[in-house]
Amino acid sequence: MTVKLVIANLKHKPMRSLLSILLIGVPVTLILCIVGLSHGMLEDSQRRTRGVGADIVVRPKNSSFLSLSGAPILQDMVSYMAQQPHVKLATGVINVPIEGITLGATGVDLGAFDQMSGGFRFVEGHAFEKPNEVIIDTFYNSQHHKHAGDSINLLSHEWRISGIFEGGKLAHVVFPLSVLQEHSGNTGKVSQIYLKLDDPANTDSAVKYLKSIPALEDWPIYTTEELTSLLNVNNIPALREFLLVIMSIAVIIGFAVVCLSMYMAVLQRTREIGILKSLGASKGFILEIILAEAVLLGVGGTVLGIVMSYGAYWLIQNLVPASFPMVIVQSWWWRAGAITLVGAILGALYPGLSAARHDPIEALAYE
Repeated sequence: MTVKLVIANLKHKPMRSLLSILLIGVPVTLILCIVGLSHGMLEDSQRRTRGVGADIVVRPKNSSFLSLSGAPILQDMVSYMAQQPHVKLATGVINVPIEGITLGATGVDLGAFDQMSGGFRFVEGHAFEKPNEVIIDTFYNSQHHKHAGDSINLLSHEWRISGIFEGGKLAHVVFPLSVLQEHSGNTGKVSQIYLKLDDPANTDSAVKYLKSIPALEDWPIYTTEELTSLLNVNNIPALREFLLVIMSIAVIIGFAVVCLSMYMAVLQRTREIGILKSLGASKGFILEIILAEAVLLGVGGTVLGIVMSYGAYWLIQNLVPASFPMVIVQSWWWRAGAITLVGAILGALYPGLSAARHDPIEALAYE
C-alpha cells in the first residue's frame, strides 16, 4: 500500500521528481569526483615512483614525502651516495612545476636513469639528443595532441619533442638534467636521489645504515615501497578535512532539495492527506509515506550521481588525463549513498511531521 502511494505520488509530478533527483545527484557526483581525483593522483604518483626502478629514495633535509619541487641537494651528494655500501647505482633528478601544482616536469641523467629503470619505451620518436629537446608521455600527449618533431611551449620556452613514451615512469614531461637545472636556476643541484642496490634484500639494512650517518640523520630516506605506501589519502594533510567539508555540503544540499520538494508535495496533497486521515491513517503512516518518498528520491539521486561520475571520468580522461588523473572508487558508492540518504531523510522530517499533524477536517476543506 505504502509503495503504491509513494510511486503514484512521484509519477503524479514527474518534472518535480526528476529535478529533485538531478539536484540530489549533483553533490553525489561532486563527492565521487573529488574522491576519484584524490585517489587517482596518488595512484599515479605511486605508479611513476615504482617505474623508476630504484630501491631507495633520498629526499632533502627538512622535507616531507610530498615535497617534490625545488632543488636543495648539491649534485655532489649523488656521487657520495653511490659510494655507500650495497649501492650499485645512484642518480639525481630535479623536479619543476610546469602547470600549476598538479603537473610537473623532471630533469634526468638519461644514461643513469636507463640503467636503473630499463629505459623509456617510446611509441614515437626517440630520447632527447639536443639541449632544446624534451620527451613527453602518452598521458600528457593526450592533452596536447602532439607528435615527435613538433614544438611545444613549456616554462615560457619553445622545445622540440624528440619522443613520446609510455606513461608510468618518473614524470609526464622529462628534460635533460643539466638543461632543466640551468633553466630553473638550480645549476649543480637536484631535488631527490634514487638509489639502486646490488641486492634488493639489502634495502632495509642500507636505509638503516644511511640514516646512521651523522650528516644524513635528519634526511628523509625511504625505501620505494615505504614511500609509495605513504602516498595515500589518509596521509595527505588536510585532505580528510577537505573531504569532510565536501560531504557536509552534500548533506546540506540534499537536505535543502528534499525539504523544499517534500514541503511543496505536502502543500499540493493536503486534501489527499485529509482523506487518508479520515479513512483512519495514523500520523505514523503519513510520516512513513513522506519519508519513503524522500528515500526513493535519495536512491534515485545516488544512482544518477554515480552515472554522472562516469561521465566526468570520461571527460577528464579525454581532456586532461595527465593533470588530473582520476579513478572510479567503487568503495565510495555506498558512502556517498548513505550521506545522500541522511540528507534526504533529514530534509523530509519537517514536511513529514507537518503533514502528520494536519487536522483531517481542515485538510478536506483545503482548496
